Amino acid sequence: MPKPFIKQVAHTCIFAHDLDKTEAFYRDVLGIPTAFTFMRGEERIGYYLDFGARTFVEVFRKADSSFAETNQINHICLETEDLDGLLAHVRAQGVEITDKKLGVDGTWQAWTSDPNGVKLEIFQYTPESMQFKPHGGICQVNW
Repeated sequence: MPKPFIKQVAHTCIFAHDLDKTEAFYRDVLGIPTAFTFMRGEERIGYYLDFGARTFVEVFRKADSSFAETNQINHICLETEDLDGLLAHVRAQGVEITDKKLGVDGTWQAWTSDPNGVKLEIFQYTPESMQFKPHGGICQVNW
C-alpha cells in the first residue's frame, strides 16, 4: 500500500448564529482558545479555534444556519483525558451534558451541543478502546 498523502484532519467548519456567544462557549466551557480572526474590512466574520496538535475548528457567522439529524456531517468528537472533571466543569457553567457511558468501542463518552446546535461528543479513551487495536477489528453495536 502506498504511503498516504493525507496526514490528518486539519479543520472542520461550523456556522454560528452569534460569533461572540459561540466563542465564549468554546473558550469558557471547553477551554479552547481562538487562534486567529477573519475580518472583512472592519467586520469580524469568523475565527479559528485551536484544538492543539495542528487541529482546528473554523467558525463563520451564518445566522440562518440550522442542524438536522439528516445532515451528512452529524457531530464533532473531542478528546479529553479527564471526562469526570470536564462533566463537572461544563455543568458548573450551566451547560447541559449527558452522563458518561462506556461506548461499544471501549471509550467513555458524553454528549452536549454548542450554542448553535452543533452536536459535540466528548471521548475519553481507555486501554480497551478499539481505535488503538489492530486495523480490521469488528465493533459489534447495540443500537
